[in-house]
Amino acid sequence: MNYSKINNIIGWLCFFVATFTYILTLEPNVSFWDCGEFIASAFKMQVVHQPGAPLFLMIQRFFSLLAAGDVTKIAYFMNVGSAVASGATIMFLFWTITALAKKSIVKAGEQISKANLVTIFGAGLVGALAYTWSDTFWFSAVESEVYALSSLFTAIVFWAILKWEASADEPRADRWLLFIAYIMGLSIGIHLLNLLTIPAIAFVYYFRKTAKPTNAGIFKTFFIGILILAVIQYGIIQYLVSFGAYFDLFFVNTLGLGFGSGVIAFALLVIGGLVWGIRYSIKHQKKILNLALLSTVLIIFGYGSFAMIIIRAKAHPNLNNSNPDNAFSFLSYLNREQYGDRPLLFGPNYNSEKIGLKEGKNIYRKGAEDYVVAGKKTDYEYDKLTPFPRMYSDDERHVSYYKDMMNLDDSKFPSLIDNTGFLFKYQIGNMYMRYFMWNFVGRQNDDQGQGSLYEGQWLSGVKPVDALMLGNQENLPPSIVESNAYNRFFFLPLIIGLLGAIWHFKRNQKDAGIVGLLFFFTGIAIVLYLNQKPLEPRERDYAYAGSYYAFAIWIGFGVLGLKEWLFKKINATNAAIGATVICMLGAPVLMLAQGWDDHDRSEKMVAHDIAVNYLESCAPNAILFTYGDNDTYPLWYAQEVENIRPDIRLVNLSLFDTDWYIDGMKRKQNESAPLPLTMTKEQYVQGIRDVMYYQDYKIEGSVELKTIVELLLSENDADKVPLQNGTKENFIPTKNFKITVNPEDVIKTGTVSAANADKIVPAVEWTYNKGYVTKGTLAMLDILAHNNWERPIYFASTVPSEQFNGLDNYLYSEGMALRLLPLKMDTAATSRTDLVNTPVLYNNLMNKFLWGNVKTASYLDTQSADDISIFTNLFNTSASSLIKEGKMAEAKKVVDRYYEVMPEKFYGMRSMMGTYFMAENLYNLKDTKRANALIEKAADYIQKELTYLADVSESKQRFVGGQNVQLGMSFLNQMAHTAEQHQQTALSKKLQSQFSALESRFAAFFPMEGN
Repeated sequence: MNYSKINNIIGWLCFFVATFTYILTLEPNVSFWDCGEFIASAFKMQVVHQPGAPLFLMIQRFFSLLAAGDVTKIAYFMNVGSAVASGATIMFLFWTITALAKKSIVKAGEQISKANLVTIFGAGLVGALAYTWSDTFWFSAVESEVYALSSLFTAIVFWAILKWEASADEPRADRWLLFIAYIMGLSIGIHLLNLLTIPAIAFVYYFRKTAKPTNAGIFKTFFIGILILAVIQYGIIQYLVSFGAYFDLFFVNTLGLGFGSGVIAFALLVIGGLVWGIRYSIKHQKKILNLALLSTVLIIFGYGSFAMIIIRAKAHPNLNNSNPDNAFSFLSYLNREQYGDRPLLFGPNYNSEKIGLKEGKNIYRKGAEDYVVAGKKTDYEYDKLTPFPRMYSDDERHVSYYKDMMNLDDSKFPSLIDNTGFLFKYQIGNMYMRYFMWNFVGRQNDDQGQGSLYEGQWLSGVKPVDALMLGNQENLPPSIVESNAYNRFFFLPLIIGLLGAIWHFKRNQKDAGIVGLLFFFTGIAIVLYLNQKPLEPRERDYAYAGSYYAFAIWIGFGVLGLKEWLFKKINATNAAIGATVICMLGAPVLMLAQGWDDHDRSEKMVAHDIAVNYLESCAPNAILFTYGDNDTYPLWYAQEVENIRPDIRLVNLSLFDTDWYIDGMKRKQNESAPLPLTMTKEQYVQGIRDVMYYQDYKIEGSVELKTIVELLLSENDADKVPLQNGTKENFIPTKNFKITVNPEDVIKTGTVSAANADKIVPAVEWTYNKGYVTKGTLAMLDILAHNNWERPIYFASTVPSEQFNGLDNYLYSEGMALRLLPLKMDTAATSRTDLVNTPVLYNNLMNKFLWGNVKTASYLDTQSADDISIFTNLFNTSASSLIKEGKMAEAKKVVDRYYEVMPEKFYGMRSMMGTYFMAENLYNLKDTKRANALIEKAADYIQKELTYLADVSESKQRFVGGQNVQLGMSFLNQMAHTAEQHQQTALSKKLQSQFSALESRFAAFFPMEGN
């Protein structure tokens, strides 16, 4: 029987099964988070956020060609690219498992029996398919992100080292090691996770080359593996570029040569040194030296994909993050300097006092003719430091989380024990083990878990066990039982994997240790290195996919362990078949059955449609300020790929503090003219006007914004204040700003219609809401001062209010964006949320906006489900505004449209809140039947959710679900009053009774006010 042929065929079968799964369930368009940026950048070969992924972009560009010119299909085919890469990962995983299994049960030179053949291929199928349908890997496989392709490269190098091991005695076996080096070099252009396989690879090499391993040899190999990892991570990826940058500094600033001359000289030295070293190693038969030098060359060749970043940066594309077009900006880009550092071995706690600043190396930027010092790197000095700092962030939200989780008071300076406790409780427990259990035990739902017993926890479906961990599970709420992500694996995949690991360590300790190293370095080692702060904006399980890959190998080995146990009872072949069937049903089949519905994104269009809605909320030629990833990246995709509303200029406020981003804003992009910025390059380059502070000069009244901008841009020393270091800087002398309004200009530009001329204010006056002005804020003020109402100005509705810079009372909702309008606030308005440009909002809502298939999609991920509340708020705002204006017919149309496109299902308390406000609108429209139905539905949802939280609180003897309890009780109380106000007496009494019953249950944990 031809083992190799069957092995290849089944491996390819695994590829097709996995790829078919992912293509059936992939998102048909752009997804949230980084996907929009990656797709837009891949399509036009642009520069993504640090540290870049050039090879990923080039490969995805190839898949975009399959769209055959249909721009609406480009995102789909790039998602297909991830699906294919993920399918290939499964194929290499199968071959990896079969190679390890064969080595464990078949002696060298021995013919493979039928029983062993079934066992080996059964193990490969079980392990590969378990990983195919594991939660974390499946999620990444259906969207255009780097993790699918990164996983493929990880699978390839681990498979390749086993190929080398099998042929290590052959004359040219080391070609596999060179192949691994090249693949690793290429993988740098995708993601660095691939490098974490190096320690495991080092041990494969050591055990294969050493007849009698020793403890000393094992420690030495571990050290060498870490050293090789460090040499690539720091020596090649960072210091090679760093040396090139400082060579360029010398050649440009000292020798007076052109930019790049030093880089060329350094490159020639490196090439010359490597060529000489390789020739020397050949001449003197230095095999290890030759292998090391050739591997270095191949890693650098692979790493060369980053040339694309520099080449495209010099072309100044629309998306050009950090503009890495010279040696020093490229070095900063690779070092991820915009994200800052985190302490690892020694540093401050959250309550360490800052006592000074320590200056470091110069920061260089490219000037007109040479490199210019833009400042110095600085680090805070602290009064107290601690070893192994895990609780180091001084953000108020993080501090509160640290203290609550670790039961610390204000007087406590956390010790090494406290920091280690936080590591195990949060960083490993919540941010690794919780994800691990999601994949192989089950989970409650996909609500983001921040340590709560109510959201995103693992859950097995074995109620006594779940109750022990989470509290009373008898009355599971809709947020769990109605969630597609309510997956119960009953510990079976975990048990099979543990059985496989135990069997592997007993039968082949060396190989099991290698898999264990892979498991550790792609899991816990990442936890230690990332040193995560709490309250992450999204779940981070994708970072640990390599660790789950290693565990999937052991799930496959569960077949070997179970077969060995069954072999005692029945013949070997039947035992192999039985073990395969049992493990197949207990892991991959169960995981597929439970996981399909929460990974099937085939009908979801929320990220695409919400991007369209943001853009369609704006008038022609508008300027739209955004802030976060999800109100920016999908919009970049919509403009750059599908050419939707290319007239709008997107301004991401998170990036606006950088000179390279302002540079881009001063150029034409797509069909959008440059922004009306008067700032010159010299006035905002790195190191100039980074932060300017408020100095109270007791100025009466408001100051014209143009005057403020001129003062902040002034080079006159009389317009600056002295600093302690002897220099002077610009400042703001008042927080009271104004923009004088010429009504004719406002009407002429269409900002305000002639019918509303009487509402135009003589001046937009406001109080600036911060004690300082950053470079980006200065740029915004410059735009406001010199725009003269010629271009409509909007803020995305999801921009944090502090980024409005005090303009809140002039921002009117026109949909997904708030427009700056020089209008008097309506006397009936009690807050900024009452400011609505009703006719425009109504037109957008009824005629322009898309709704992402939220009503009919089989599954909505957490971000998409969360955005339902944004959609609902639009309907409520439009309906209530129309009702206030007496336009009842239009308000009824809005309500009917709401019922037509919005889902009936609740996705958490936020979506329930929107339903309550819609019920109020229905009462005001005299649609009592539908209003009562919504109130009863919302009350029933709250009742079930809070009953569960009361059960858990009582069983755990501590208050659980605080924010949701407060929200639910508040709305239950409000709904009772609303029903009473609208003469729905029976309903009101029912709600009051529910409120009182729940109030009494929570009274012992959380005192609340009654009616």
